[in-house]
Amino acid sequence: MEFTVTIYDLHTHSLVSDGILSPAALVSRAKLQGVDVLALTDHDSVAGLTQARAEAAAQDLGFISGIELSCQWGKGGVHIVGLNIDPENPVLLAGIERQAKARQLRGELIAEKLRKIGIEGALAGALKIADGAVLGRPHFAEYLIESGKVKTFKMAFKKYLGAGKPGDVKNLWPDMPEAISWIKAAGGVAVLAHPDKYKMTRTKQRALVADFANAGGEALEVISGKQNTGVADYLVRLANQFYLHASCGSDFHKPDHVWQELGAFGTMPADSNPVWQLWAPQ
Repeated sequence: MEFTVTIYDLHTHSLVSDGILSPAALVSRAKLQGVDVLALTDHDSVAGLTQARAEAAAQDLGFISGIELSCQWGKGGVHIVGLNIDPENPVLLAGIERQAKARQLRGELIAEKLRKIGIEGALAGALKIADGAVLGRPHFAEYLIESGKVKTFKMAFKKYLGAGKPGDVKNLWPDMPEAISWIKAAGGVAVLAHPDKYKMTRTKQRALVADFANAGGEALEVISGKQNTGVADYLVRLANQFYLHASCGSDFHKPDHVWQELGAFGTMPADSNPVWQLWAPQ
C-alpha cells in the first residue's frame, strides 16, 4: 500500500516584499515543486494574497493567507508568521500601515547615515529597486552593489548595514505581544518564525519561546528550509514543552537559493502537532 504525504510550505516570499517572483509565479513554482498547500507570508504586507489565491485556485493548489510581521523582543528583532488570516481585518491593516511608516523612517535614517560617510542617493536608489515592494535592508544592499561600493550582499551587511556598522539603524518595530495581537484579531494563528536562526543561547531561546507562548502565540516553526540534523527534533520537543503546535516552511525568496527551495525540506517529526490541525476540518 502506498501512502501519500501532503506537503505544506507555510513560509514563503514574493516580490511584494523581498522575494523575486510575482505571487502568481511563486504559486506556479510551488505546484511544480510538488507543494500541496502553500502560504504566502510576505513581510508586513498582504498585497500579494489576492493574486496568489487566484492562481492557486486555477492550479488546484491549497492556499493559506499569511503574513510575516517584524517585531521586537528584548533588544533584538524577531519575526512572527501569521497563518490563515483575514487580510481585510482592520486591526491587522492598521498594524501593516504602522509597519510601513516604521520601514520608511528606518530607510530614511539608514540613507542619512550612509550619506554621512559619502554614499549619496541611497534612499532613492533603494526605493527604485524595491519598485513598490515593502522597503527593507536588502534593497539598500542591492543599491550598494549597483553603485559599486560592494560586490555581494554579504559584504554590504558586513561593511555597511550590519550591527554596529555605519548604516546600522535599530529596529522600530512593535513588541512581540502587540504583533501577535494583530494576527489574532485577524483570526489567524501566530507562529514564531525560524527560532533556530536567531543568534542566541538555548537558555535565551527557551525564554523567547516562553514569552511567545504567554503572549498568545500558538505554533513554533520547527522546520525552516534545509536544516542540520536534529534541529527539527529539538524544536518539536521545545514546542511540546510549551503546548505549541509545529509549523514548517522553506522561507523561499529566490529560485537559486537551493537551501530554501519550495517544499524541499524534511518531514515533520512524528511527535509534533502540526499547525494545520488548528484550522483543518475535524
